[in-house]
Amino acid sequence: MTKEPKYWKKAKKYLSKKDKVISNLIRNYRSPSEITLTSRKDIFFSLCKSIIGQQISVAAANAVFLKFKKKCKKKINPKVVLKLTKAQLRSCGLSRQKISGIKNLSKQILDKSFNPKLIKKMSDEEAIIYLCNLKQIGRWSAEMILLFTYNRSNIWPVQDIGLLRAISKNYKKKYLPPEKFVKFLEKKFSPYCSVATWYLWRSIDPEPIQY
Repeated sequence: MTKEPKYWKKAKKYLSKKDKVISNLIRNYRSPSEITLTSRKDIFFSLCKSIIGQQISVAAANAVFLKFKKKCKKKINPKVVLKLTKAQLRSCGLSRQKISGIKNLSKQILDKSFNPKLIKKMSDEEAIIYLCNLKQIGRWSAEMILLFTYNRSNIWPVQDIGLLRAISKNYKKKYLPPEKFVKFLEKKFSPYCSVATWYLWRSIDPEPIQY
């Protein structure tokens, strides 16, 4: 894992001035051992984890991923994954669609039809479109990759249930919070929506997730 992003401290100051709720959350989770956004800089690992985590709880996703990691003998890379049979992957708790998604991803990285290096030069929206060309990767998964692997500063994943729950809880809104209000917050937190998202997530789950 890398250190926190360079913009993190500046973003905390900016958001604290902009919004009382976020200011309180930043203060509540401040400590010498505070956990912040980091990156493992391994897009294949992160994409696999993202595919596995789709439409299941964090706890279930972690359990399946541990089994997957064990099958890969802790070497999660395209060559190792392609050697695993569908039956082996099914035994980890993966659905047919997720197996297909992970196998296709492995092939595309090896034949270079998907080139992660291109993403660094893309805007957020261009990168999301590029990632969504991969099987089993939709907008939410692409946003998680930009947030956790590339540590982009302004990701606001409005399809994320955790973020929407956190907005409802902290801003005293019904669930689902009104779309207009979610867009208002996005505009308010820009260009540091990723940091606001991180602290809102922490308010409903103190144990941070990493992809």
